Amino acid sequence: MKPAHLLGVGDNPRPQHDMKLTYLIAAASLVTFSACEKKETPAVKEKIDDALDRRPNEGIKDAAEDIKDSAKDVGHDVKDAAKDLKKDVKDATR
Repeated sequence: MKPAHLLGVGDNPRPQHDMKLTYLIAAASLVTFSACEKKETPAVKEKIDDALDRRPNEGIKDAAEDIKDSAKDVGHDVKDAAKDLKKDVKDATR
């Protein structure tokens, strides 16, 4: 048998081995890509539709989300104000 660097095209001493390897790589690639199939859950679909403004009653849902965010902001502001008040009362009683 010739050394590998002296082999010409068509002089492969193990053509079946190379074909098996090629088929194995192709099969592994197919399995890998089929495992990456897009799986869209209802929650993911809702987020995508929200981002693209495709939800039914989009205006109503956006308004409700804005109210929810505003309520959170008010809650944080009240909490901060209570902390400031507590600090002021503590400083005043010293």
